[in-house]
Amino acid sequence: MDQTKAPQELLKAQKMANTLDTAIKVPFIPFKFGLDSIVGLIPGVGDAAMLAASMRIVYLGKKMGMPKSLITKMVRNAALDFGIGFIPFVGDVVDFFYKANRANVKLMEKWWVQENKTQLDANTQKTLASWNEKVY
Repeated sequence: MDQTKAPQELLKAQKMANTLDTAIKVPFIPFKFGLDSIVGLIPGVGDAAMLAASMRIVYLGKKMGMPKSLITKMVRNAALDFGIGFIPFVGDVVDFFYKANRANVKLMEKWWVQENKTQLDANTQKTLASWNEKVY
């Protein structure tokens, strides 16, 4: 496996987090929200459905081989998002601002880069050297 390309699990998680947290942009203001904020408006069922989607991102992190401590943080983020959603009105408002899925993907990205830093750095140096050969 090429360690300089993001794994499929990470790419899937990024797409899911975007859909759930930031896919819709409000015109004229710098604010984005996603399906989590909309579906979460349906009492109980909406929050449960969004928890299932959030846990899919956690599963993808586990499938990538992330350590248990980070998986625990990801579960905590998803559970917090789920719990907040049960508070009438306040939970729905907070859900528009708290992006648990994006936070979980950020944990995944940081971990993956850290795990593959040596290979990524070597590949970057190789690419820069080939660019320099073409320019000079």
